[in-house]
Amino acid sequence: MDRIAIVGAGIGGLTTAIALARRDIRSVVFERRDALPDEGAGIQIAPNAAAELHELGLGEVFEAAARPSCREIRRWQDNTVISRTDLSRYDTPYYAMRRGALVGALREAAVVFGRRCVSVTDDGALCFADGTGERATAVVGADGLHSAVRGLVVRDELRDSGYVAVRAVLPMETELDRVVVWLGPHRHVVAYPIGRGHLNLVVVGRPGDANVDGWHPAVRDLIDRIERPEVHTLYDRPPAPRWHHGRVVLIGDAAHPMLPFIAQGAAQAIEDAAALARCGGRPDAFRRFEALRRERVGPVADLSRAGAHVYHLPDGDEQRQRDTAMAAAPPGSHDWLYGRRVASLLPSSDTSSTRDASPSFRKI
Repeated sequence: MDRIAIVGAGIGGLTTAIALARRDIRSVVFERRDALPDEGAGIQIAPNAAAELHELGLGEVFEAAARPSCREIRRWQDNTVISRTDLSRYDTPYYAMRRGALVGALREAAVVFGRRCVSVTDDGALCFADGTGERATAVVGADGLHSAVRGLVVRDELRDSGYVAVRAVLPMETELDRVVVWLGPHRHVVAYPIGRGHLNLVVVGRPGDANVDGWHPAVRDLIDRIERPEVHTLYDRPPAPRWHHGRVVLIGDAAHPMLPFIAQGAAQAIEDAAALARCGGRPDAFRRFEALRRERVGPVADLSRAGAHVYHLPDGDEQRQRDTAMAAAPPGSHDWLYGRRVASLLPSSDTSSTRDASPSFRKI
């Protein structure tokens, strides 16, 4: 196969295929499912990721998306605002939409369905569950938290975060123009508009604990309206010592699993895709990609993991210190995350001859 093999047709894998195609690099995406689901659940696309999609010519996907004006952190019991982040301060909007709409817009990539990759080798050979195989110029593992490709690069195990996420899409009874996050003991709740009169609701808490006694009526009302909840156990993996080996490289959750507490999992996968394509014509593409992205992803992943503790504090001294710090944060406290696209900083004129085992995509 004289092209790049991408394992996984999620947001990261499909964006990688499109980003490579924009640079005349051929690829094919192998997806274990028989079709991509038409997911109704919501997703937040922060400006750092939205800017990359606009640059790829995919801005039309956001025409029906909501554009939250701000994000508010509120108290669980009395609904008072702890802090507010202005999301309109960035050159690219902060979008919220249905996940299926985004995946659908990325379907211009070539996808082969019903091919579950079970292993790869460092020379680009793929083995599928049906016993067949392929050999590619290079392999991109974009197969998520349960990645089969990751097993070649690093051996580790999933670890349970101790939390589950309950997700639901609800009709909006009153207009909501912002992302609202209620923080409470051992639980937090997120609501945001996703366009066309609907909002996305996420309740994160301990498994089996559905008690919301004492929570503000605004929160209890939203939870009471859930009819068909989707319940997901939140897993994580330890940080990987490396993201590539031979002709195989990992991106997104396959490389750096990210708990959802700051809504950056898909965003960082999109940034990965753009960065990998930018590195693709260089002789040590994978090494450059990893070096570039580690500096960016490390603090984001650390912040997302910290949310498991910080977002769920019981009322007390530590909770009050958290609230005071959040209230005192300056207006630009999120600029490093939403306004700075590290993937764009790679010099286009770099002609270094440094080489390693990772391939240049331009050999195709």
